[in-house]
Amino acid sequence: MNILFVIDKIELKYFEFNDLVTNFWFIKEFLQRGNNVLITTNNRLYLKGVTPMATCFEAYLKDGNIFYKKENTEQRIDDFELVMFRPDPPVDNDYINATYILDFVKNAKIVNDHRAIRNFNEKLHAVHFSEYMPEHIVTASRDKIEEFLAEQKEIILKPLNKCFGSGVMYLYQGDPNTRSIINGMTNDENSVVMVQKFIPAVKYGDKRVLTLGDTVLDECVMKLPTSDDFKFNTHNDNFVKKGVLSDVEKQKFTKVAQKLNRMGIYMAGLDVIDGQIIEVNVTSPCYFIREINNNFCTNIEKKICDYILSLAPKMALK
Repeated sequence: MNILFVIDKIELKYFEFNDLVTNFWFIKEFLQRGNNVLITTNNRLYLKGVTPMATCFEAYLKDGNIFYKKENTEQRIDDFELVMFRPDPPVDNDYINATYILDFVKNAKIVNDHRAIRNFNEKLHAVHFSEYMPEHIVTASRDKIEEFLAEQKEIILKPLNKCFGSGVMYLYQGDPNTRSIINGMTNDENSVVMVQKFIPAVKYGDKRVLTLGDTVLDECVMKLPTSDDFKFNTHNDNFVKKGVLSDVEKQKFTKVAQKLNRMGIYMAGLDVIDGQIIEVNVTSPCYFIREINNNFCTNIEKKICDYILSLAPKMALK
C-alpha cells in the first residue's frame, strides 16, 4: 500500500530516532509490513489545477530506525490509498488551508478525516460530551468569566487553538491578576476561550484515554505535572506512568468513541481527570506508544496499524 503521512514541520526536522512521537511508531510499523511510506508537511500540499498534490520525501528503514531520503518527489495525493493527516496545532489559517486542499482528494482514505478535524475544535467541541465534563462555559466575556469564577472559586482558562497545554491558565477567586489574566486570555474580550472548573485531582496527573474506531483501548497512561506547573508540560519518562482504566470509564468513554467515529474521527485521545473529560485531542493525538509498550509489555502499534489499514479502500494487511 502507498501511504502518505502529513506530519508537523518540527517532526520532519527531528524525524530520526524520535520514538516519543506517535508517528515514528506508525511509520516504522507500516514500513516493516512492506508498505511504501512518504512524508510531507502542510505547507508542501498544493493544487495543480484541481489535482491535489504533495511534495514528498520517501521514508525507509535502516538498522531498526526510520529515515527519509532528502531528495523530494511530487506526488498526486490520489495515488495514495491512505493519507495520515497528523500535523499539530495551532489550527490556524495555514492549517485550515491545508484541509481545503484535501477537499479535492477523491480516492485516498484520510485519517482522521480532515473535514471532521476542521469542524471539531479540541477544546470547544468537547462540549458534545458535557455530561462527562467538569462545569464549563465558552465565552469572551470578562463579566461572564468573573461570574463563573465567583461560583466555582477556582477555574482553568484555555485558548481554543493550541496544544500541549500551551497558554492554559489557572485562576482562583481573589487572585490579584484576575483582570489581567482574563483580558490577556480573551484578547480584551475579542477571543472566545474555554473556561472550566478547576479539578484538584490534577495534582495526581491527567489520564490519556485512547479511542480507536468505536472502541476504547485498555492501555492508558497518566501524565504528571511538573514541580513548577499545575499540569503536564514535558514529555519524558519521569512524567508519564502506567494508568488504569476503570470499567465505568471504559463504558462511558466507549460512547464518546462511537460518536467520534461517526464524525470521521477514528483516532482520538481523551484527557481525563477524576473521570471527567477536560479535552478531546483529534488533530494528532499522541498515543504514548513507547510508554504503553514498556508499561504493558505489548506492541500496541501493531493493533492500531491493523485498524488503520482496515479503513483504506485497498487493504494490504500482512
